[in-house]
Amino acid sequence: MRDPLPGGVGVSRLCVYDTVTPDGLHGGTPHIHLCCSEAYVVIKGTGAVQTLSGQGFAEYGLAPGTVVWFTPGTVHRLINNGDLEIVVVMSNSGLPEAGDAVLTFPHEILADPDRYAIEAALPNGGAPGTDVTTAYRRRDLAIEGFRTLRGAVERDGAGALAEFHATAAALKRTLLDHWRNRWEDGAFRAAQTTGVQLDALARGDATHLASARVTALPTPSEQGRLGMCGLLNTYDPGP
Repeated sequence: MRDPLPGGVGVSRLCVYDTVTPDGLHGGTPHIHLCCSEAYVVIKGTGAVQTLSGQGFAEYGLAPGTVVWFTPGTVHRLINNGDLEIVVVMSNSGLPEAGDAVLTFPHEILADPDRYAIEAALPNGGAPGTDVTTAYRRRDLAIEGFRTLRGAVERDGAGALAEFHATAAALKRTLLDHWRNRWEDGAFRAAQTTGVQLDALARGDATHLASARVTALPTPSEQGRLGMCGLLNTYDPGP
């Protein structure tokens, strides 16, 4: 078993979709995470990330060297202006893969769990080699809902997100016990380990340093999986 990544985070390399969307832009699928913070480190190309949050609507430019991060509940949409590639860092490694994301489909779909599951699904879970047009289909449906949400926020303020947030939370309620187990085995355990080490050092006990190890992954664990925002090359520190 390999050691987890620092702090129990997840890391992937993202090549953002570059096909045109219904509003004439190019890019990925707008969505939120309920429990995970996310960071972008731009390594190639240019673009932007559009967000809807307690700060209202915003757009942040992306270029090599840019770092942008946001907390749970932030609706985010990546725009690709040319060859945009990003290293994505996610808190609570494993939770996004376990369903901690809600796409901004129109409300009538979000309010119907069975229909949401159908519209959000990708053949073979989006495994490498899956027809990418299926990802474009759900992206374009999510953009329809995003444009409605954006209009409401720009008209009525950030409070217009409340219904979407409540509907998204209800949609994922049955997964919460599973998420808690993943969090306890991942990020929470990593934080507890630091506490144990601090207590030991305070006693003058540095014996844990003798068990130091190095882990290396020479290549991504998986390449070309269909993600919400583009093609993902993932790094899995598991066995």
